[in-house]
Amino acid sequence: MPGIAASDSPTLDTHPASNIAAQARPLTILIVVPTLDGGAADAGAVELVRILGQAGHRGIVASAPGRLVADVTAAGGEFVALDVGVNNPVSILRNALVLNRLARERNCDAIHAFGRAGAWSAMIAARLCDIPFVTSWFKGFQEQNYLKHIYNGVMARGARVIAVSDQIAQLINDRYGTPWDKIAVVPCSIDFDRFDPAKVSHTRVDAIRTLWGVRPETKVILITGRILRRKGHHVVVNAARRLKEMGLKDFLCVFVGEDRGRTHYTGELWDLVLATGTMDVIRMAAPVSDMPAAYAAASVVVSGAIHAEGVQRAILEAQAMARPVIVSDLAAGPDVVLTTPGVPDGRITGFRFTTGDDAALAATLLRLFFLAEPVRNAIGRRGRDWVLGHFDGAGVAAQMLALYDQIARRGSDPGTASDKISAI
Repeated sequence: MPGIAASDSPTLDTHPASNIAAQARPLTILIVVPTLDGGAADAGAVELVRILGQAGHRGIVASAPGRLVADVTAAGGEFVALDVGVNNPVSILRNALVLNRLARERNCDAIHAFGRAGAWSAMIAARLCDIPFVTSWFKGFQEQNYLKHIYNGVMARGARVIAVSDQIAQLINDRYGTPWDKIAVVPCSIDFDRFDPAKVSHTRVDAIRTLWGVRPETKVILITGRILRRKGHHVVVNAARRLKEMGLKDFLCVFVGEDRGRTHYTGELWDLVLATGTMDVIRMAAPVSDMPAAYAAASVVVSGAIHAEGVQRAILEAQAMARPVIVSDLAAGPDVVLTTPGVPDGRITGFRFTTGDDAALAATLLRLFFLAEPVRNAIGRRGRDWVLGHFDGAGVAAQMLALYDQIARRGSDPGTASDKISAI
């Protein structure tokens, strides 16, 4: 894949954050994200504020209010309430004027967009202010028609286009022909101190299993994230039906997430559960505050995503907690989960199945459950080692700060910045 492999690209300048911060005056970055409720983009915005704050810079988040607002302010950022998730053209223009005024008043050095409607407003505002416009891709947006292609395309029009994985970077290049020297692959990072299996007590794990009504011997198949069609919950339900038909006993699929008002798909899921006779092995649970314990309570963490997901934080967190993972082809790339045939059996951190194939998912789950416990534990340990080595906060922070230093201080010309910015 051109421009992606580290061996084929220039090396990113990864000075410690403190050294980069000391090179010149502090930067002010205006971050535009639709919500602050806990999705991948929401968490990415908070992570960016934290990176900026720890390096002596300033992050300003324009978003609809959500439960992560407190995290933004705790990280030293400023929150501005603005509904930038509305794709009405009039609202987009109105928001652009607000962002333009905000960027001028706060003397912002760049505007960084994490969502499509907000990106249109952010791009207009950045051009009015004559400052760099940056975008971040956390997933592959669905494109049903040419108008949708144009609408999504704003995310490929930044002076820098940040992808969270090689898989998403390739998708951006394939769809929009975005030059590789404009794309930077910067993964999300994981709080390894929080997601450490050695620090999760049996009491915390027992509390989670009690909350879910799970017996000690029950195998828990955990699926996290919002209840959305693209997440593939229906694939898991059909796989659960097949597992029952195969005679597997004492297992429970736990969906931890919320539908955020998209009750149509939730209703479809319940209809499917009733139609497949899987009510006894499907549990739709509320979001959990103690996610490390939730992962520790699981036998396996599954993502049945039917659209390209890039890097799902949940899959990284699960591996950090030494849990085996099973992902669809579109749920995670080989830079996130090590599977055969990419690596030998002795190096895998999980398993992969064909997207949308519930029979393949059921067979993979059965294969995992029939492995000896020491083998399953070894898969989990390798997963933790993998994410420890590739998704640490210090490395991600250094990449982001080097990127901002180049585009905000030296201008947004790709030919200037590409000498140092590359994918990992």
